[in-house]
Amino acid sequence: MYLTRLLDEKAHVEIMPQDMDIQGLTADSREVAPGFLFAALPGSHADGAEFIGEALRRGASAILTAPGVDLAAHGLNAANQTAVIRDMNPRQRLSLMAAAFYGAQPGIVAAVTGTNAKTSVVNFVRQIWELMGLEAASLGTLGVEHGRGHEMLRHTTPDPIEIHSILKKLKEQNINHLALEASSHGLAQYRLDGVRIKAAAFTNLSQDHLDYHASLEDYFFSKLRLFGEVLPPSGVAVLNADSHVFEEVEALCWARGQRVIAVGEAAPERGRHIHLAARAPTTHGQDLSVRYEGRVHEIHLPLVGAFQASNALIAAGLVMACGAPGSQVFPLLEKMKTVPGRLQMVGGTAQGAPVFVDYAHTPDALATVLQAVKPHCRGRLHVVFGAGGDRDRSKRPLMGAAAALSADIVTVTDDNPRHEDPASIRHAVMEGAPDAREIADRGAAIEDAIKTLSGGDALVVAGKGHETGQVIGDNVIPFNDAEEIRRILLAAGGAL
Repeated sequence: MYLTRLLDEKAHVEIMPQDMDIQGLTADSREVAPGFLFAALPGSHADGAEFIGEALRRGASAILTAPGVDLAAHGLNAANQTAVIRDMNPRQRLSLMAAAFYGAQPGIVAAVTGTNAKTSVVNFVRQIWELMGLEAASLGTLGVEHGRGHEMLRHTTPDPIEIHSILKKLKEQNINHLALEASSHGLAQYRLDGVRIKAAAFTNLSQDHLDYHASLEDYFFSKLRLFGEVLPPSGVAVLNADSHVFEEVEALCWARGQRVIAVGEAAPERGRHIHLAARAPTTHGQDLSVRYEGRVHEIHLPLVGAFQASNALIAAGLVMACGAPGSQVFPLLEKMKTVPGRLQMVGGTAQGAPVFVDYAHTPDALATVLQAVKPHCRGRLHVVFGAGGDRDRSKRPLMGAAAALSADIVTVTDDNPRHEDPASIRHAVMEGAPDAREIADRGAAIEDAIKTLSGGDALVVAGKGHETGQVIGDNVIPFNDAEEIRRILLAAGGAL
């Protein structure tokens, strides 16, 4: 595609020897081929400008960079016949160029942000669309999922070139509905700019990723970019009315001219908001009374936990924001299936004690999951969990405190220690749970917890969810919580 077609009127072209046919885009100099545009992006570990020389040697036809970069120092001169685009925000410019380069996108795109529940909500949105007979996909932590297959991704929100490549492939497969996760990293790095989003949801806010964001306020601000800059004024915002930051997010959306659908117990009972009027737990799910547009919908949701009711209703709100009537959407919630690793009941002991797996890896998420299981537990509530290495250290004792407050028996084990000393991580967690048991080996911790279960008890194994490996140093050791639990249960005469 010709370079001029990748640029809008706001783009600043410093050098344009000629309009050239761009063969590809990349921010990795090792991937440059003749005719490519190389985006020299500033990064936390390396500055892309340092690799301009390599990109030129590999045949780059154009360079995207920030103002102030001395291109001559990196080997660029008139003989190169290389175009130069300078931008105050080269990350955003790359996203917009990627959108123009790949072009095609699904016609209906819904995005979800928040600390917890993004994966569940996008998965539920995809499930509802598929139950409506539509070709749909979800994109996020679990990869790209649709009726024709599954593809894993390296990041919850991929880089913009990968995102737009995926969007084009989905469109070419006639998949016209997509629900995607909008992570704080992805929003802060402008990866979603250029995606034509019709509706966006906000789930909740609690402490996470403070190893990357300067403060909780900075983390929240990154989330708000979805509504303040990415979702257009014509879009619809679906907001968790029970979140403590609901009013702040709502004010931003109204200021932008976006229609708001509030969801939850605190949502208005009138209008096009989704008001959860009542909720009663059952053996393997919960019964919901939902008021919408003056009518009460009685729904049996086959998912455990108040937060799953919130997730399902937010997903319903997104589908309705994209044009479906509530009368069609609400009955489909009775057919929802558990998302892998998200309060997933793996099986039970011979005495009937259920064992759950969940991805909860923040203090708030851990407390929420444990509180969700309590109504389904007649005896003692057990939890096995750890904390990840090379991540926000301040949340570790908070996770321990959350577990100690909500569970009867707490076992602290290893999660993904990465490059940190596992014992130090466990010690930090146990500062908040001094009476917890400590078993370093995750498999042994899970087996020990299952052996201590009595009839009426319940166990939650938290932190890794769907993950299939344990990261220790530079190595990934095969390990899956659900598979380990199945093995132990079957060996002890339990049921799946």
